[in-house]
Amino acid sequence: MSFGEIGTAALVIYLLTLTGIAEVARRARKDTSAGDHFLAGRDLGTMVLFLTLYATAYSGNSLLAYPGRAYSSGFSFIMSTGFMMAIIVVFHVLAPKLRPIATTFHFVTPGDWVRHRFGGGAGAPEPGQRALVLGVGILMCIALMNFLLAQLKAMGHVASIVTDGAVPYEFGVAGLAAFILFYETRGGMRAVAWTDAAQAILMLVGLSALFAWILDGAGGMDTVTRTVAKLRPEAVVVPDAKTCVGWFSTVALLGLGSVVYPQAIQRIYAARDGRTLANSFALMSFMPLATTLVVTLIGIAAIGLLGDIGQREADEVLPLLLASWAEPGGAGQIGAVVVFVGALAAIMSTADSCLLSLSAMMAGDLLGNSGSDPTTAKRGKRFAAVLLVAMIPVAFIEELSLWRLLELKMELLLQCVPAFLMAIHWRAQRADATLAGLVVGTALSVGLTFSGFSRIYGIHAGMLGLTLNALVVVVGSSVMRRSLGTQMSDSELATQN
Repeated sequence: MSFGEIGTAALVIYLLTLTGIAEVARRARKDTSAGDHFLAGRDLGTMVLFLTLYATAYSGNSLLAYPGRAYSSGFSFIMSTGFMMAIIVVFHVLAPKLRPIATTFHFVTPGDWVRHRFGGGAGAPEPGQRALVLGVGILMCIALMNFLLAQLKAMGHVASIVTDGAVPYEFGVAGLAAFILFYETRGGMRAVAWTDAAQAILMLVGLSALFAWILDGAGGMDTVTRTVAKLRPEAVVVPDAKTCVGWFSTVALLGLGSVVYPQAIQRIYAARDGRTLANSFALMSFMPLATTLVVTLIGIAAIGLLGDIGQREADEVLPLLLASWAEPGGAGQIGAVVVFVGALAAIMSTADSCLLSLSAMMAGDLLGNSGSDPTTAKRGKRFAAVLLVAMIPVAFIEELSLWRLLELKMELLLQCVPAFLMAIHWRAQRADATLAGLVVGTALSVGLTFSGFSRIYGIHAGMLGLTLNALVVVVGSSVMRRSLGTQMSDSELATQN
């Protein structure tokens, strides 16, 4: 059989498996509530939660973009492993405090936390609370829509590659999007989490097989290092100070921004209990070494295996390696297909999580529907269908450049950090100050990026925006607190008189 025939058969089997999982998930649902649909009844166990966190955190970029970047940058890109480790570290700052509150008050969306935190207790909501919920929701939805669109385009490309053109790009986009919509609306978060588990296992198996083949073909890491030093001496030099600043900025950018991904927050809500969540994060601690480090080393090894393919073709590093692996036929051909399907699985797992969170936030945070409202889940399903139908024609434009929007994704999400990481630890934080920080931080990061200053001495515009954002929150909350304290003292004095 040819590569395309094996790939087409593997794709069909994979999609049939997803269909079966969706049906089992539908029968396992307990009711039609938003909590059951969007959070799997808050009953995800350790292994399923770990695998869905893994599949969501490591998208198709981990398998496709990272090797290309490592090929271009050399050993300095080894710092990318720190990106993913930073995410786990920051999760430990947020998750232990957020989950008990989410369980007690039955949160469904990220906006539920913001609404609760600045709700004013038993009294009226704080000034600016409603606008803050809406502002956080809008930023998160923009970032998710951009991310979903990128995944749809990637699905079309990978489906076309794995089937050797038997599945055209357009059908790959529309057909796989329809599958995602099918199993998500049938089984909700339960179906998404279970399919993510299958996708994560497939990704790990494919990646391990590819890494073993590359090490065997390249002669081990010692030989790889010597070859890279000979062919591209600049790829093994110690980075300069500006580059190091840029790497630390990227670690902070991804570490902080990824934690406020709506789909990540919803998985905190969906954990069965605190112990389950802790065990899942403990397992996640090893995944940067098993995934990010591995794909980085694959990209570095490609310098010797592929030679000089030019910077414009750097993103094609993984497909070129897989084509070389599959060329002799036999086990290599099957292994290459597994890796391609694993990459497709990673992309689909990210896309389904984005779509589920988007539909939940649009029905809940933007329209103001409560998680206890029985119509919220139905409205969320309708939003999911409308969103996909609207995005598919845009994804058909293969030449569409999304680079600027992709750069803005993390910068936008970063501005939501004070509403979560700061607010959960600082009781004196005020809603109106948090809203002001959100506005000025977003304006600065977007303004700098579109003015051509996406980085200043290696520091991302989003990190500068977050710094200003946090400063406004601290100063504003402190000033307002003193003002309220003064008003209370004057009131108490008048009462005494």
